[in-house]
Amino acid sequence: MRVPAKPPLSGLKKSLDKKRSQDGSRLPRDGFVRETFKLPRAEARAKAKEWLERWPKQAYWTEIESWAERPGDHIEFTMRRLPNAD
Repeated sequence: MRVPAKPPLSGLKKSLDKKRSQDGSRLPRDGFVRETFKLPRAEARAKAKEWLERWPKQAYWTEIESWAERPGDHIEFTMRRLPNAD
């Protein structure tokens, strides 16, 4: 008995790529909104504080997802939060 060949998926891939490129504002699969910053240390601290005051952790699960020290006393960090406080 012969096994049928798999159908080509190139059409589906093109369709998905086209849809994804049209909607660049789409949320990641986990639903969090993320923004990455690279700022001098004092400004980085102020920006993180601003995020935590604007979107409280209790309602939006706001947190610093990752951070790293860069040359010149700069901090690169990613903040994440839920899009709304449902």
